[in-house]
Amino acid sequence: MDKVELKKLELLAAKIRLDVMELLYHRGYGHLGGSLSLVELMAVLYGKCLHVDPADPQMDDRDMVVLSKGHAGPVWYSALAERGYFPKEWLMTLNDGGTNLPSHPDRTKTPGVDMTTGSLGQGTSAAVGIALGQKMKGQNRYTYLIVGDGELNEGQCWEAFQFIAGKKLNNCIVFIDENKRQLDGYTKDILYPFDYVAKMEAFGFHTQKVKGDDIEAIAAAIEKAQANKDSANCIVLDTIKGQGIKYFEELVSNHSVKFNNEANIKAAEEAIANLKEFIAKEEA
Repeated sequence: MDKVELKKLELLAAKIRLDVMELLYHRGYGHLGGSLSLVELMAVLYGKCLHVDPADPQMDDRDMVVLSKGHAGPVWYSALAERGYFPKEWLMTLNDGGTNLPSHPDRTKTPGVDMTTGSLGQGTSAAVGIALGQKMKGQNRYTYLIVGDGELNEGQCWEAFQFIAGKKLNNCIVFIDENKRQLDGYTKDILYPFDYVAKMEAFGFHTQKVKGDDIEAIAAAIEKAQANKDSANCIVLDTIKGQGIKYFEELVSNHSVKFNNEANIKAAEEAIANLKEFIAKEEA
């Protein structure tokens, strides 16, 4: 990746992070931590890797994204808006009555959303079906499946992974967002996860682990996964819940944040101002 492309993707990531902060601050609450941990991945997918056309969201040969951890919908909506699937003004309607942007993704409402998700674990099975269908039709398309580490407490995920690996669905690239926290605390304290790389390799996946805020590493890992035609592919993202904003990284209750106290409000306003300043400098 050259410096020009890296700069472009860093700018896109900043815009997505800003959108997430602004829409949730406007809403007054929402799934902040697990949205921010996916910002860099979404920037790479929508800024570089995906074969899609925002002007034709139903394009026959498009790649598909399945956000199985559907509570991170705000980061997906922000990426879609930045890519031009719908006006950015929609972002401020998150979770309103009659909105096109419900709290969890709905394929019947939002352009660019190919699979409704939210009930944790079920997106993995849906991605299996999508990828298998593409493979059976001989299509040259990818399905990008994004799951959370807390979500992997669901046995359905592991059934889906076994099928992906057993059928060598190399067109389904699995991303595990290992941000180490879930709704009720740290994943290690709730159900010790062991080593995801070792587990996925034991299931039969070609598995890579990269820092989840490293745009170049994420892009390189996706290229390696696409080049591997002999097995299923998994990329473990070593992330931080609340990634990119120190206050929210360190906030214990950062799964779903309420902007109803002075500290949270101040941190959000400072983050928004800093991101706007960075974007303005980069675009100058």
